Amino acid sequence: MALDTPDLARAVNLATALSEVVGGVKIGKEFFTAHGPEGTRAVVGGGRLFLDLKFHDIPNTVAGAVRAAVPLRPFLMTVHAAGGPAMLRAAVEAAAVTAGDANVPRPRLLGITILTSLDDDDLARVGQQGPMAEQARRLAALARESGLDGVVCSPHEIADLRRLCGPDFLLVVPGIRPAWALADDQKRVLTPAQAVAEGADYLVVGRPITGAADPATAARRITAELSNPRCVRA
Repeated sequence: MALDTPDLARAVNLATALSEVVGGVKIGKEFFTAHGPEGTRAVVGGGRLFLDLKFHDIPNTVAGAVRAAVPLRPFLMTVHAAGGPAMLRAAVEAAAVTAGDANVPRPRLLGITILTSLDDDDLARVGQQGPMAEQARRLAALARESGLDGVVCSPHEIADLRRLCGPDFLLVVPGIRPAWALADDQKRVLTPAQAVAEGADYLVVGRPITGAADPATAARRITAELSNPRCVRA
């Protein structure tokens, strides 16, 4: 479940209410900028943390950011695959060494391919070589070659990247919208069941749950659609 809100009390209440329904909590830039590590600990408690800060900088800076984040014990952590192989390898090394030194589980590092709010026109306007499917393949292959555990990808790239990267490469998929939910600002979406059928490992669901009148009921409604054991709820 994506908890991108600056409201600490709301985030804690949602995480508490949904702790038995969802498989973990995704903390992004909005919440982390407002409340930092302490707020993150207050929300996550003993649950699984997906720390989605999308690090993208020179290799030394990204390595330092990863080292600083490992004590939060994130299960998943993101860096931009477009940061290049040196940056990606620095992140991988920093995660492994820091986790080993601290005797904590190593976070699984994910490369961001292309944000789900973008389409082919957006990609062209920022000067990236398309079409979008080819760029996603290039970045996923780079992430795998650089030692990352997986990527974050659009629902419409799942099957292609599964074929390219193999069964053990994690595919974490935002842009998940049940048929009864609005797409909002996401341009490339699938339903939860469709994404799992395509080969997604983890689904990221935000506003269809957090924006619902009854978030727990909405989460249960989503999980009821899923029968594939590979899928972690939300």
